[in-house]
Amino acid sequence: MADKSTVDPTVDLVERAVAQMGEVIAAISPDQAHSPTPCQDWDVDQLIGHIAGQILGSFADSARGETPDWAAEPEDIGTDWAEEFRVRSAPLLAAWRSAELDRLVPGPGGEAPLRGRASQQIAEFAMHSWDLGRATGQTLDLDPELAEHALDWSRSMLRPEYRGEGKTFGLEVPISADAPVYDRLAAWFGRDPGWKA
Repeated sequence: MADKSTVDPTVDLVERAVAQMGEVIAAISPDQAHSPTPCQDWDVDQLIGHIAGQILGSFADSARGETPDWAAEPEDIGTDWAEEFRVRSAPLLAAWRSAELDRLVPGPGGEAPLRGRASQQIAEFAMHSWDLGRATGQTLDLDPELAEHALDWSRSMLRPEYRGEGKTFGLEVPISADAPVYDRLAAWFGRDPGWKA
């Protein structure tokens, strides 16, 4: 692993987001596989499959500046979720550690610095860490800086046309501006911050 003093701050946040997700997944027991989550229509097993069997590979492609297939079917990851996440996250971390974050890469709105894709991943991992933690009754102290970064990035990216019935994201849930940061993140992404299994 590179000396922390030489790691770009955004890459450091990616590493912390991946580590946090790994901790959350490692704390989930097999008997919680079919517990509901704040992600509508996904139980715990399906959400972990989405993370470890689908988006980790897509994010690794994204980190290399390639165009990922976000619609690809999740791969079967078996039942050792923590180990699968650890193994499958290694190529993603390696890609980011060697990436040129200011290199322009194609995107939906035209070319943009690769750094924005890192922020997307931070947001995804921060949000799903909250989802899985809430679904399985965990009391981990989630990293607030990850949620703050996720909010800052997503407020300029998550447009109204992406929200609503049949869309990727639900409508923003009203919440106090001084609520805990992960509650604000959940509300912004259309979750009920008070959701309980």
